[in-house]
Amino acid sequence: MFEKIKRNFGFGCMRLPMKDGDVDRAEFIRMIDAFMEAGFNYFDTAHGYIGGKSEKAIRDCLTSRYDRESYVLANKISDWLFKTEEEVRPLFDLQLEICGVEYFDFYLFHALSSKSYAKHKDCNTFEIVKQLKREGKVKHIAISFHDTADVLDMILTEQPQIEAVQLQINYLDYDDPTVQSKKCYDVAVKHGKKVIVMEPVKGGALVNLPDEAVNEFKALSDDAPVSYALRYAASFPEVFMVLSGMGNMEMMESNIKTMCNFVPLNSREIEATDRAREIIRKYRQIPCTKCNYCAEVCPKSIPISELFAVYNEYALAHVSRKDTSSQLSAFDVKVTDCIECGKCEHICPQNIAVRDHFKKIAKV
Repeated sequence: MFEKIKRNFGFGCMRLPMKDGDVDRAEFIRMIDAFMEAGFNYFDTAHGYIGGKSEKAIRDCLTSRYDRESYVLANKISDWLFKTEEEVRPLFDLQLEICGVEYFDFYLFHALSSKSYAKHKDCNTFEIVKQLKREGKVKHIAISFHDTADVLDMILTEQPQIEAVQLQINYLDYDDPTVQSKKCYDVAVKHGKKVIVMEPVKGGALVNLPDEAVNEFKALSDDAPVSYALRYAASFPEVFMVLSGMGNMEMMESNIKTMCNFVPLNSREIEATDRAREIIRKYRQIPCTKCNYCAEVCPKSIPISELFAVYNEYALAHVSRKDTSSQLSAFDVKVTDCIECGKCEHICPQNIAVRDHFKKIAKV
């Protein structure tokens, strides 16, 4: 079905190596070359990633250096980037231009939910994207999805042209009643759709684990926790692609090692992820995946995901309260600068009650 794809591991370009406020192109090139040399070729970006810098880096480091048929490039249409039907086609053309390509292999409706789906229907976006496919400027139509299984079922029923569904699947969220990973996966399978996995390590939350959870995996092998997280996501039968956002060469090399020799989890390993899930949940971390959409809309420029990351280290008992307080105080903009407008909560794919968590952080 997706002939150009070589293997089941993709390079998510939302969390790229940074230097002096821009993508570190030298490091990104090293990572791309290692990724391609290992036999992988799927790249995923979006117009809003890293404040628009991801697409430009894709052009400079990938599309201008490799033959177009050697890689698979996925991009997205985000409902918050247009207001009317007339703005959709120009936005798409701009994305092609910035990325330096004549077509996208996959074009996804970004972070689709009941609310954004209604806007896409009002702006006729689905018909526009179908026309783009007829013109050869889009090879495959897909969606990335953040809502309930019932909403996904409705969308796939009404939009049969969708070929793949990108879902948040990891062993922490699999049975989570808010994320509904399992239920959404089952709906995609029911409709005969292939699945792309995003957030297999939940923005790094499944890399830095409580010691008890780490020990569950150490009892089985010397493989790092991230290896089990990636293999968990890739073990589902209808998953054809697992995306990982990698910010440095060390992450790239570690993930290549795991996915080059991919083997689905066995029963003992699945049991270990089940036990790790219960251990992690005891620590009550903020379920932030560091996508950073919140900071991009915050009128006070509060670095929300960075503050959450500091708090989560404290919640895991990796950092003392005193040191956590010192780290939080070092930020130029703090949680107490929040004006409680709620824009961050409106755009958050994880439905995090940001303002409530700010109150907990303020106490620390």
